[in-house]
Amino acid sequence: MRRIEALDVLRGVAIMGTLGTNIWIFTAPGGPADLFGAGAGAAETFLRLLTNGKFLGLLTLLFGVGLELQYRSALRRGRRWPGWYLWRAALLCAEGLLHYLLIFEFDVLMGYAATSVIVAYLIGRSDRVVRAWMAAMAALHLTLVTAGTLALLYGGAALTGPPSTLYAEGTWLEQVRSRIELIAVYRVEAVFILPMGVLLFLLGSRLVRAGVFESSARGTRLRNRLMVLGLGVALPVNAVTSFAGPGWFLVDRYLLPPLVALGLLGLVTTVVAGLRGEPGVLRRGLSDVGRTALSSYVFQNLVAAALCYGWGLGLAVRFDAARPWWVIGAWAGICALFMTGASLWLRRFDRGPLELVWQWAYRLPQRRAAAEEDRVTGTAAR
Repeated sequence: MRRIEALDVLRGVAIMGTLGTNIWIFTAPGGPADLFGAGAGAAETFLRLLTNGKFLGLLTLLFGVGLELQYRSALRRGRRWPGWYLWRAALLCAEGLLHYLLIFEFDVLMGYAATSVIVAYLIGRSDRVVRAWMAAMAALHLTLVTAGTLALLYGGAALTGPPSTLYAEGTWLEQVRSRIELIAVYRVEAVFILPMGVLLFLLGSRLVRAGVFESSARGTRLRNRLMVLGLGVALPVNAVTSFAGPGWFLVDRYLLPPLVALGLLGLVTTVVAGLRGEPGVLRRGLSDVGRTALSSYVFQNLVAAALCYGWGLGLAVRFDAARPWWVIGAWAGICALFMTGASLWLRRFDRGPLELVWQWAYRLPQRRAAAEEDRVTGTAAR
């Protein structure tokens, strides 16, 4: 099957954009508590608007796209579905758990693993069944966001985080201990966005079937509609909610950004489809980050933590007075590092470092099962 170039670029954009959200957490002395925007000025609020939730939505859509492509591959090869895909989901969950415990409280991989198991059993169902599930998940997600927003605006609820000294002064082991003790708190987001995840996974799958990556008239029409919805309608409304105060946090992060993500998918795919000739430095770098997406996602968070937290260089405290502008430099520097690193790595290997380990773990039980089958077959033949 021909590789979809736009898909690699989109993954690279999504990974770097996700760091664009997370970098505000890493660079704040209060750590994750700063996610909720307390004390953010107008300039910082605007800069957060550019990334908050949008690239999480894009990454979620792309996981759905990938699931559809794997489903098609299994059908082509005559393999049982979901079959070994469930082992793939288990490995993703294990990777996410390690990432959560050792590096970052807001890991998305565990949530994606759970979502992928649900969607794996839905992706081959009829359009009628899939549409019903999408409608139900959309209604549930809208209900949760609405109820949460009303509680924030009128019910006296508040979003809070852990003590600020943990990230400014605490050791790495103290942070790990905190993640273990507060796992129920930190994993609430993964549960809260599960309906949204199922919806976007299924939507990503259906967009592939609708021809969103095709160089055709129907592909062009679909991408144009996505750009109008996401960038022409949802983005201006999202700009309003970003400045409306912390009470609108859930709408600002989980309701409007997925719509903006659809516009980004349409825009990036259109731009890549219109490019000719050999890729330039930026396009090649984004594509290489996309091909090493798992490694780049995990390692960029590790680098950001080492630069910003007290157990590392402690730059979050040292440069706090220079917010928000030094944050942009930190994000750009880390992105440049991983674009360069990914390109250099892929000159020698066909996958990223974590992808290679992951692929070995994925193939291991399959090789054992094949060897056992050969042994049984050989015994029976004798």
